Amino acid sequence: MTNLELLAPAKNLECGIAAIDHGADAVYIGAPRFGARAAAGNSIDDIRQLCHYAHLYAASVYVTVNTIIYDSELDDTMSLVHELADVGVDAILIQDMGLFSLASSNTQLLSSISFHASTQTDNRSPEKVRWLRSLGFRRVVLARELSVQEIAEIHREVPDVELEVFVHGALCVSYSGLCYASQHCFSRSANRGACAQFCRMKFDLLDANGVEIEHQRHLLSLKDLNQLNHLDELIHAGATSFKIEGRLKDVSYVKNVVAAYNQQLDNIIAKNPGVYQRSSKGHCTYTFTPNLRKTFNRGFTNYFLQGRQPDIFSPDTPKAMGEYVGTVKEIRRDSFNVAGTASFANGDGLCFIDSNRELQGFRVNRAQGNRLFPQQMPRSLCAGTALYRNNDQEFERLLSRPSGQRKIPVSFSLATTPDGFSLSAEGCKVSIVCEHQVAEKPQRENIERQLSRLGGTPFQCSGVELPDNFHYFIPSSLLSDLRRQWVDAVLDLNTKPVSSNPTAKTGPSNLPLYSYGYLYNISNREARSFYAAQGLKHIEPAFELQPSHHSLLMQCRHCLRYALGYCVKHGGRTPKWSEPLCLRLGDGRRFRLEFDCHHCQMNVYAE
Repeated sequence: MTNLELLAPAKNLECGIAAIDHGADAVYIGAPRFGARAAAGNSIDDIRQLCHYAHLYAASVYVTVNTIIYDSELDDTMSLVHELADVGVDAILIQDMGLFSLASSNTQLLSSISFHASTQTDNRSPEKVRWLRSLGFRRVVLARELSVQEIAEIHREVPDVELEVFVHGALCVSYSGLCYASQHCFSRSANRGACAQFCRMKFDLLDANGVEIEHQRHLLSLKDLNQLNHLDELIHAGATSFKIEGRLKDVSYVKNVVAAYNQQLDNIIAKNPGVYQRSSKGHCTYTFTPNLRKTFNRGFTNYFLQGRQPDIFSPDTPKAMGEYVGTVKEIRRDSFNVAGTASFANGDGLCFIDSNRELQGFRVNRAQGNRLFPQQMPRSLCAGTALYRNNDQEFERLLSRPSGQRKIPVSFSLATTPDGFSLSAEGCKVSIVCEHQVAEKPQRENIERQLSRLGGTPFQCSGVELPDNFHYFIPSSLLSDLRRQWVDAVLDLNTKPVSSNPTAKTGPSNLPLYSYGYLYNISNREARSFYAAQGLKHIEPAFELQPSHHSLLMQCRHCLRYALGYCVKHGGRTPKWSEPLCLRLGDGRRFRLEFDCHHCQMNVYAE
């Protein structure tokens, strides 16, 4: 059977444990340093605790060490990788090929941990994935921009590598690993975990004559990804790991999103018996009904899953809109009522887009049915305005409490031994010394009752199997001892790292070539040696080490020509503007746009 993995983000230990409790098969978490979210680092001890907890359920822990590394940091980074292997981490996500070269040359390290090629390595073609597999990467995290057909093609071409795909959360507008706008504008490198979110800013769109086409809009800000209803398509395409974005998100986000995707994966498996199974153990119960629209989102898109489509960006605001709750019906001096079926609570956060296409938000001070009394009446609110709720007080209250429980069902088998009795389940067997005393009355009910007392453990008794000729009396205290021995033994067994084969190389494959040398992100001596050995003729330093003022800053599948309805190739209107177009920040800085129709791509250059 094919293993399917739901992979959840962990901002910290609390989020990681919540992800496991709510159904994640694996979690990814930032190391103390060198992760692609600099604000989401965690101590080695916290990662050790997370590994211990995850492995109880045969779930995995992956750690992100996916920034580019400078020469002065190589020794410390390798020490960190060894520490992570020692505390039981199952895999490390890597971008820097210098670091990978050092790590993969250590046979002892390879025997205890796997390496995954981070999405930061720009994985969008069979050629790139084949090359990474030839180096020894066991898994490749694909670019978010790929369609089902492109994923299927990669799987057909490179079937022996695990494919991990993003299914939910925020989207970068540039292919990951190839965005230098933040470094260029603010000296904050996205490849060093310090992205300043250039793509969420306001821009003017100008033509070659300086004519303003769009004024101060969030033209590069994408909606959030949501593939909840497309998991089966991704599975059929060959993806096996389904990744939720959000290592900066809080615990309520993790609980809600993980629960929603966990239920959906279980539904798919139930419809395909004997074909798929989860990669970890346990089933979950919840005190709430998952609802993705109640958690932080900028509106949803399935992005390029079915090919290019309109309405993937959110030009009015980069902030969370939340769920649509109705329209304003009638306004009074200090209140208004809402036309719709939603119910409201004191403290709810609502928002709307005003006539200037700006997001306005307010807090509900008091709710009386569908009549709402804001703390302060918004001046621009008018009848007919669409309302959204981006903070649901009642839902947040549910998630602030224990809201998910995960249990591993076990079926015990009780049998006699020459000098006592044995108890086995989950591949673990324990025994006690006890006299074989024939029972005067049936014992099944008491045996099941004693062995089922598994509260406070990850397990739940689903049945007890007894031999047909089992007619023995076992004191309740000894049954309890037997149960406790089994729990201790199986917990010790299950807290070992999830079994991982060493990453095997498959023979050399050609290095995919970039048009500009700095796109390889070569930032240290080991990376220079690595790429030289791969046959790269012109080795250029990473953008962060030698920035160019006329460089390609972004490569985007999002295209403003198409988004604004002017892509003739896809049936749009013929544009009347003069190209090249450019984006202009509020401070006057400009960025030239190039529409590469051959690759159906928009490139952003620094002027």
